[in-house]
Amino acid sequence: MTLPCMILAAILSSGPRHAQADDKTELVQALIRQAGNAEDDAARLMILKQLQARPGLNKQLQADVDKMVALVDRWQHDPSLWNWYHREVRNTLGYEFGITETSPLAPLASLYRGRMLFWVTSEYGNIIGYHEERRKFLDKAAREFRIAAAAFPQNRIIRMYLGEAIPCKKIYPGVAGAPGWAVYQRESLERLTDIVEWWIDHRLRADGQYGGKWDDDCEMWRHWVPVMIAFEHPQITQAQALFSNSLLNQKIMRGGYTSHLDDVEHTAEPTTDTITPMLHLAPDDPTWQKRALRLAELMETLWTGRNERGQRQFKSTYFSVDRVDPDPRKACDTPYHTAAVPPALLLWQRTGDEKLGALFSAWMDTWVDATARAEHGKPAGVIPAAIHWPDGDCKGPGEDWWDPRHHNEPKLYLWPAAMSYMTDTLLLTYHMTGDEKYLEPLRTMGALRLAWLKNRPKGLAKPGSSMWCAQRMGFLTGTLAKYRLLTGSEEFDDLLAHDNFAQAIGPSDVERTALVKALRQCALAMRVNFAGFTREVRFTDRVFSFPRMFRGDMMFTQAMPGNSQSPNLPLLYATATGDRGQFGIFPLNSVRWLTPPREIAALVTHSGRDRFSAELFHFGPAVRPMSAEFYLLQPGHYTLEIGPRDGKAAAAPPIEFTVAGPRTKVAFELPAKVLCVLRIVPQR
Repeated sequence: MTLPCMILAAILSSGPRHAQADDKTELVQALIRQAGNAEDDAARLMILKQLQARPGLNKQLQADVDKMVALVDRWQHDPSLWNWYHREVRNTLGYEFGITETSPLAPLASLYRGRMLFWVTSEYGNIIGYHEERRKFLDKAAREFRIAAAAFPQNRIIRMYLGEAIPCKKIYPGVAGAPGWAVYQRESLERLTDIVEWWIDHRLRADGQYGGKWDDDCEMWRHWVPVMIAFEHPQITQAQALFSNSLLNQKIMRGGYTSHLDDVEHTAEPTTDTITPMLHLAPDDPTWQKRALRLAELMETLWTGRNERGQRQFKSTYFSVDRVDPDPRKACDTPYHTAAVPPALLLWQRTGDEKLGALFSAWMDTWVDATARAEHGKPAGVIPAAIHWPDGDCKGPGEDWWDPRHHNEPKLYLWPAAMSYMTDTLLLTYHMTGDEKYLEPLRTMGALRLAWLKNRPKGLAKPGSSMWCAQRMGFLTGTLAKYRLLTGSEEFDDLLAHDNFAQAIGPSDVERTALVKALRQCALAMRVNFAGFTREVRFTDRVFSFPRMFRGDMMFTQAMPGNSQSPNLPLLYATATGDRGQFGIFPLNSVRWLTPPREIAALVTHSGRDRFSAELFHFGPAVRPMSAEFYLLQPGHYTLEIGPRDGKAAAAPPIEFTVAGPRTKVAFELPAKVLCVLRIVPQR
């Protein structure tokens, strides 16, 4: 008998009626075991309430049960998934439930304490600290989970936190004739849809929140992009519309941007992460266009000015809808400032608005000039970590150009933080203006990166040196892949080949083998630990962080291979849409498949201004009527052809259509269980 059970027996046994007492003891023990082995908090709460209602419990046990019922009820039903315990956990390395270590309910308290420590560390890793400090939190979490696992060995969720991969119940088998890429992409899309639907069905409240707080809830759409933007899912669209409108109608957001003064990385999220998705889902709605233009207005009239060099730049890292922080220690423009205006950048990309073009071109002129300068130890040709206001120097208040020190979080703005946002914005500016000066930072940094890849020096490079920078320039590959997609230029092919760009999807056997392998890894990552992506998550900006917590020096000092693989969601989006790199700043998705992301796989194999091709496989039992919306085709007359790739069956009659604007919708039918090729070519 375990120690808690022995204590419980002593508590319940009294007087000469030992048989009856033993019966009582066993019944209570059984209920505690059932509660601890339950993998769902709602089921656990019901069992604990049964125990709470039993007559004859010892006074101390009754008090412990009451406390545990209150705890589990709050864990399950509190509007906030985290706000009521995170400070105590961070300050004390635990949470006091008022239940002693000798209580039979102590192992159940350990389960909740372990979960709190795990998710608080996941969310606040940068603030808690690194290595030694983080180890204190995660080692304590592991101890708590081991206590719970010893008492409740049937609970797989506890074992999941200790590194055991728990297979999902749903299975998505392959179909005869389906190529490997289609089997694994379909499974990944289905499992991602399962996760998104779970959050909508179980966490979305009437006021639009998911329980993580507005500033974290707004980030969830970033993971939904492969099924929300690449395909059409009415429930997801409706949920995003509810959330976006609800957040922007909050009092703090009434001016079109938050009235809370904070750094740009945090103040930008409530607008960027609500307006941007709706510009994709409801592109013709003038409400969202107006909200995007408001950001450009604030940038032009409040947030930026002309520095002492006559260049337009942001005045501070900290600003709101009506204030710019005057503190000289925060007076910097950074690559992260691009995060404040993606909706306006997207509107410029789609409409060519001249006023938007003048604003953003002037801002990028400042960054092109700063990149070219060798200053304060910064190598010429490297984009700086910050541009100081008002002198326009390539550094922040800190001593080193690469560590601007204008923020209290030690690594958030450290070079190359958010650099891919800046390189994508430069590429967009080149695309809209045709001026090659905006490519110069990409070319100079690309040359440094390629030189480093071809001849990697031994030893550690000096921080801030050109080789130190080159070592950290992996962010370039996404932007350069977009450049190739836009222009067809082979200028950066050598660099992309050396960097082994994961989204370099091509027709060769080697490329297809690599693609199948990457999509298989994505499917495997979501084939386990469904609870780790759904009901266990306590911070909504960490929905897909569970695997990361099982890499080296995280939950355990050694990585746990079965749990540490994260799903490659950008790859899912890239294969289905033809885009490359990141989605947020300069999306080049060539197509949206106007059909649900179920029982289908789609691989865009060519995406250009005058033609398009994709492979499609429908896993369902019957012909699938569907449509697609094409975004990158230039105006003209086109023919769409679709038919089996092997040519063994007749192709459908060709469909002629005309492109007259930025979006063109075409309807067609997709045969069942046949690998098809869809081609669009100009009419002869």
